[in-house]
Amino acid sequence: MSDTVRETGAHDDTVLRRLSTLDRFLPVWIIAAMVVGLLLGRTIPGLDDALAAVEIGSVSLPIAIGLLVMMYPVLAKVRYDELGHVTGDKRLLVTSILLNWVLGPALMFTLAWLLLPDLPDYRTGLIIVGLARCIAMVLIWNDLACGDREAAAILVALNAVFQILAFALLGYFYLQVLPGWLGLEQNALDVSMWGIARSVLVFLGIPLLAGYLTRTFGERAKGREWYESRLLPRIGPAALYGLLFTIVILFALQGHTITSQPLDVARIAVPLLVYFALMWGGSMLLTRALGFDYQRATAVSFTAAGNNFELAIAVAIGVFGVASGQALAGVVGPLIEVPALVALVYVSLWARRFFPDRTTVPAARGAQP
Repeated sequence: MSDTVRETGAHDDTVLRRLSTLDRFLPVWIIAAMVVGLLLGRTIPGLDDALAAVEIGSVSLPIAIGLLVMMYPVLAKVRYDELGHVTGDKRLLVTSILLNWVLGPALMFTLAWLLLPDLPDYRTGLIIVGLARCIAMVLIWNDLACGDREAAAILVALNAVFQILAFALLGYFYLQVLPGWLGLEQNALDVSMWGIARSVLVFLGIPLLAGYLTRTFGERAKGREWYESRLLPRIGPAALYGLLFTIVILFALQGHTITSQPLDVARIAVPLLVYFALMWGGSMLLTRALGFDYQRATAVSFTAAGNNFELAIAVAIGVFGVASGQALAGVVGPLIEVPALVALVYVSLWARRFFPDRTTVPAARGAQP
């Protein structure tokens, strides 16, 4: 495949074909996992007790395993030795930090309160989603949209580290402090800041360390080319399997709520769709105004729009329980994010004509496993 694209629409109609079979039909797999989970919850009595029989902290062992499995392969893809390179582009770093850690959480907080004022559990779940910045499939969407692969990987790595440092503090601020300042209803949060930080450290810190060690020792033993062309394709699909397994278990526990209150699920989807559109569109406009080239603007925009639903689900389960409305809000997230960001890939490829380097944009690369 050629390295450059000179016709704006040359590759737009084949974006989905560059996805692997697993990734291309991810919405189908997610829907199937939801259905399987619902059926299991309806047909197997005592499932709740069985899942809660063995726990890690307050999270059942099967769900904990699923969450860790789906986080590890994504973090094994990050090139950690290039993390420091981003400091050479101060605008890229500052813009990404402001979008991810100032605008993103504030926007989700606003949308959650505006669109779910009467559903406090789901509202809290969405706020948690807004705090969990992207570290997962955003690399695939950025790659398909011809974004700067290295810039995206660096920003994802920064988000991963920054989440451990900031997630608990921001969670406390947006769930307790800010609602009090604004005179809004405060939801009781029967957990300390350390309770949130512990979930982050377990479900992000463990796979982050594992991913870092895997890349470090893998490259040292066999080299980067072998690591990225041979090892990553083998471990990459585990992220999807872990996600689907977790969704099956969660929906088995959420079956009654989903089937008895489908409108609530639809209402959770609305602020998510608005959030993706505003974050991505606003980021593209901002980076264009700041003079970013298309590749880096795309990397910044997709990392700003994407969220780490794996982490949001883990925190919601750890703090509020597997059968909580907060956990359900996190579970609905991937079902909405996947088609929304696929659509934004098409929009991004169209929007490249408005950037000064549109005639030399790299051709869309096949998504790495």
